[in-house]
Amino acid sequence: MHNTVFTGAATAIITPFRNGSVDYESFGRLIDWQISEGISAIVAAGTTGEGSTLTDSEHREVIRFCVERAAGRVPIIAGTGSNDTAYAINLTKFACDAGADAVLLVTPYYNKATQKGLIESFTAVADISAKPVILYNVPSRTGCNILPETAKILSQHPNISGIKEASGNISQIAEIAALCGDDIDIYSGNDDQILPVMSLGGKGVISVLSNLMPAETDKICRDCLEGRYSEARAAQLRLLPLINALFSEVNPIPVKAAMSAMGYGENELRLPLTCLEQEHQKTLFALMREQKLI
Repeated sequence: MHNTVFTGAATAIITPFRNGSVDYESFGRLIDWQISEGISAIVAAGTTGEGSTLTDSEHREVIRFCVERAAGRVPIIAGTGSNDTAYAINLTKFACDAGADAVLLVTPYYNKATQKGLIESFTAVADISAKPVILYNVPSRTGCNILPETAKILSQHPNISGIKEASGNISQIAEIAALCGDDIDIYSGNDDQILPVMSLGGKGVISVLSNLMPAETDKICRDCLEGRYSEARAAQLRLLPLINALFSEVNPIPVKAAMSAMGYGENELRLPLTCLEQEHQKTLFALMREQKLI
């Protein structure tokens, strides 16, 4: 029986920058606000946290800082995946020692892998992890898809607790749910699919939207978990234009602009990511004003 890391919404939190460095003052305020708003968990140094362009020392410090700032108030999930399994192992060991409550492992990107390679790579990391492992399937970014049959095999590992499913393929997610049953927790990796994924038995979402709206995003999940699907559906559809605006350019470009407008750091990214185009910013900010976020 696996350990459920969280139910509800986990924020895939941004990493604020200022003048080329991590802005820990803004980062700390953002962590505190997320927790005060009732978020269920936080993912540090993931895709939204620009983990791929953090230096190794920054990546480790972002994880350590987030764990220490949260101080046990909510679970902290550390992004430790890599296309180099040995590096993922080392980073996972660090995150566990630093006090992270779980780790998030993305599928290998660029060099990709066969399904056999995925099983061996994830197993190698899970074998050394002192904390639960959540797999992260996002083939649009990595070019590599965790097939349902592979998820079934991996779900038998005692340290593999969940899967963040961002394939966008509801049929595939349904197949994972059918094959794995209670052996793995499924989390939506897409904010526009919280309701359908949770209707298939999902436990929540790892969210970009919740950077801006932690309480509202978590409530959608709570409504689903407690059977209030009509309320969850109404909120999901009401927030759909904002969700779409947050993905008008590649994540985390729009959410970085949004969080800067809300006072959490500069609108600063690292190349190859560039700032949100003005036309998209105008739409995003208008929708944020409708929600009284700015």
